[in-house]
Amino acid sequence: MENFTFYSPTKFVFGKGTEAQAGSLVKAFGGSKVLIHYGGGSVVRSGLLDRVKASLDEAGIPYAELGGVKPNPRSGLVYEGIDICRKEGIDFVLAVGGGSSIDSSKAIAAGAVYDGDFWDFYCGKPIDKALPVGTVLTIAAAGSEGSGDSVITKEEGMYKRGASGEGIRPRFSILNPELTQTLPPYQTACGITDIMAHLYERYLTNSKDVEVTDRLIEALLITMKNEGPKVIADPNDYEARANIMWAGTMAHTNSCGVGRSQDWNSHNIEHELSALYDCAHGAGLAVTMPAVFKYVMNHDIARFEQAAKRVWGVETAEEGIDAFKNFLISIGMPSTLGELGGKEEDIPTLVKNLCYGDGRTGTISGFVTLNEDDCTKIYQAML
Repeated sequence: MENFTFYSPTKFVFGKGTEAQAGSLVKAFGGSKVLIHYGGGSVVRSGLLDRVKASLDEAGIPYAELGGVKPNPRSGLVYEGIDICRKEGIDFVLAVGGGSSIDSSKAIAAGAVYDGDFWDFYCGKPIDKALPVGTVLTIAAAGSEGSGDSVITKEEGMYKRGASGEGIRPRFSILNPELTQTLPPYQTACGITDIMAHLYERYLTNSKDVEVTDRLIEALLITMKNEGPKVIADPNDYEARANIMWAGTMAHTNSCGVGRSQDWNSHNIEHELSALYDCAHGAGLAVTMPAVFKYVMNHDIARFEQAAKRVWGVETAEEGIDAFKNFLISIGMPSTLGELGGKEEDIPTLVKNLCYGDGRTGTISGFVTLNEDDCTKIYQAML
């Protein structure tokens, strides 16, 4: 196990009706004027946005609003949010929604107190300072409610890139599993896939003797394997929803990733799919991960065999990967590039953007370092 420092200061408020505490929590963390940032659609139709506003009103906290966040959130709306924060004297950003709204909120919070272009953070500059962020979570998926990470798509060039830093870790996150019960099965399945991806990206490590975090990851993967089908069959299964929501948070606070190297190549490879095709991130990961895993499994066959036995109840590495792929198909996820709208002739563009776009120099690194030829073969395996 490698040396590490782990700090996770987010206050999690979990359970039914907890969105009513949004105003008091903002006040407790020093907010005096809030930007409420959200997508629209179900957040408005369900009355959740009104309940959050009522909570802020009760706490005597004024607010501005910025809706319109899309899946794979865009840079244009981030710039708009930064302008609002500066003009309106905003000192707290409250995300109401899923990972896209939270990631966009984090980008706004970082950019509002930065003299340069917020995109600098998505080119590798760590985020040390930002406006405080809180979240009201509506989908168990990205884990952004507990992480110091954010992913944004730059509209000029359609580059999808991530940023990190303790400055954007949420001060509080409200997690009410009831808010996920109205999600369509496809969105639920995409969330399950994303959670499992966050676990696998940490599981694929070159660090030795990391049994504690191995076992934590395996336990959460088994939870998703067991609870996922329950919510697909019965969207109103509160207990299964609750287990999945907390697993999604635990998967991405990095409590499962400390003391070990991590992968993230599957995420990097998928980001090009959702940037080009605007597909759901979880759906793209469902196609990407099995292809990546089979391509790299011989780098450490024992690690894949361990997951096969402990999580999937099979013996060989390849059987474990197939069991994972079949599980994803069983909950309604795609398995081929074509199902995402992709075409073989797009592969050179995907590889170019992946390996060279926005300042990259020809490879991506994680569990295995992959070059252009490797990435081409992985995309071809998705056909």
